[in-house]
Formats: sequence, structure tokens, C-alpha cells
Amino acid sequence: MDRPELPLPQLHAFLLLAEELHFGRAAARLGVAQPPFSQQIRRLEERVGYPLFSRGPGRVALTPAGAALLPAARTALGGLADGLAAARAVGGGRAGRLRIGFAASLALTVLPGLLHTFRSSHPEVTLEIREMTSAPQLDALREGGIDLGLLREPPATEPELEFRTVLDEPLVAVLPRGHPLAAQVSVRVDQLADDPFVLLPREAGPGLYDRITGLCTAAGFTPQIAQHAVEWPTVCALVEAGLGVSLAPAGLRRIRLRGVACRRLTPAAHTRVAVAWRTGDPNPLVAHLLAALGWGPSSNPRLRGDGP
Repeated sequence: MDRPELPLPQLHAFLLLAEELHFGRAAARLGVAQPPFSQQIRRLEERVGYPLFSRGPGRVALTPAGAALLPAARTALGGLADGLAAARAVGGGRAGRLRIGFAASLALTVLPGLLHTFRSSHPEVTLEIREMTSAPQLDALREGGIDLGLLREPPATEPELEFRTVLDEPLVAVLPRGHPLAAQVSVRVDQLADDPFVLLPREAGPGLYDRITGLCTAAGFTPQIAQHAVEWPTVCALVEAGLGVSLAPAGLRRIRLRGVACRRLTPAAHTRVAVAWRTGDPNPLVAHLLAALGWGPSSNPRLRGDGP
């Protein structure tokens, strides 16, 4: 047997009358005249098949059928009100879910400030933070797996995505503590020509890999890659173990491994860190995050990384 569908306006009228037990006052709360209000109640009773209220001179009371309907009416209307409020909050960018991918090394520089700033202005938003290297972030953005990415050396052109620079982070030479160059304040890239290198694999972040190897090429040599590691902390650990040297983002100095020395490069070299998102993404939280951090078309980002 099919269940009768009860229109929400009739349930609303029923709930008001159950609270007031007076047709005139209930109609006034609904903002309608009493005759059409009474018609709503009669139509609901016809749908149910039984009287919901007993009427007498100066007296209105719930019948057993009405008392049985009351909890369900409250639940239905309360759920609708909650749903409307939630829809308005999400649609207005005050609530919802924002999925952010980030390169692991940015947890040492950009990410904490980003999360703190956005969380303070949007406390009801659920943030899903996913550690990913740069290339997988681009794939996840194209496929809808994340809403925003924080990555290094974004591609020059990408039709489906937009990028905005967060900071230009210095690159440093990462050396074993006992390396002869560790005694210097700064290191030229060409001084590393005879050393084996430890780097992230190119597929993890083609832009940064090409940036580092390009610096070596410009210095007159092709780096000999002795070992690859997927994350920068692992690169530092392998350098500490004596497997080679590396060029890495300056934020890695915060790892503070005893057996590793980080020295600035002469001349200075940088790696570009950018936020990325899908062009025309309808999620209002994407625009709200950019606006909250001051990343408008002509503004400068509020986040900064390590200096040289």
C-alpha cells in the first residue's frame, strides 16, 4: 500500500495549531486568514483519513491520531529547516568541505599559515588535507579529487587550471655535515659538479626537477643522480647518510638533522610555490579561501616562507 504524501504547508499548519490549540492564533502566526488555514487542516485530515483535532465551543484538542502525527511532523519540519540552513551555509561559502593537496615540504612553510588564516574566518568548513607531490596534485585537480593544490613549479600553461604564486622560496645546497663545502657560508652550484646527487624523481614534480637540473646545466655540468627519494625529508636523510648532495627548498632547514648542512646558493636561486585550482570551479569555498588570504587579482599574498 502506498503511503500518502503529506504536503509540507499542511504539516506546518498542523504543527502551529497543535502548539496554539486555537485556529485564530495559529492562522495569525502563519500570516493567513482563518478560513484558508482551516481548509489546510481539513485537507490534511482527509489525507490521513481521521480527525486530527477535536473541536468544541472554545476548545481545540489533539485527537489520538493527531498526537501520533505530531512527533513526525516536528521531525519532518525540523529536518527541512536544518537542511535549508545547511544548504544556505554551503551555498554561501560559510560551511561545506574543502579538499587541499599540498607538497610535503610546504608543511614547513606555507601550509600552517594558510590553514590558520582560513580556519579563523571559516570555522564551520571541513578541511581535508592530503599530502601529495606536485604532479599527482595536478592530476587530482583535473579529475576533481581535490579542490585546491599547493605545489612547486606549476606548468606554464594548463587550460583547465589556474595558478597564483604564493612565494618564491630560495633553494639551498644540502650537504653532509662533513662535506668540505659545509664550512662555507654560501656555495656555487658549479662547486657540486663532482658530487653525486639525491633528488626527487622527475615524475613526482617535473617542474622542480627540471629547475634543479637546469641550474646544474647552467653551471656547466650534468648532475649524476645517485639516489631518488619521493619526499624531501627522505632526501635530507640520504644526504646525511653520505649518499650525495642535493639542491632543495630552504624550508627544509627546519628539519634540523644533525648530520646535514644547508648553505645558501650564490648566485641566489628560487623555486616558485603556487596555489592551483580548477578554472570556473563552482565551489564558493575556493574563492573564499583565495579572498581570505588576500589573493585577489592585484594583491600580494600574506604568506611568506624562509628567507635566504
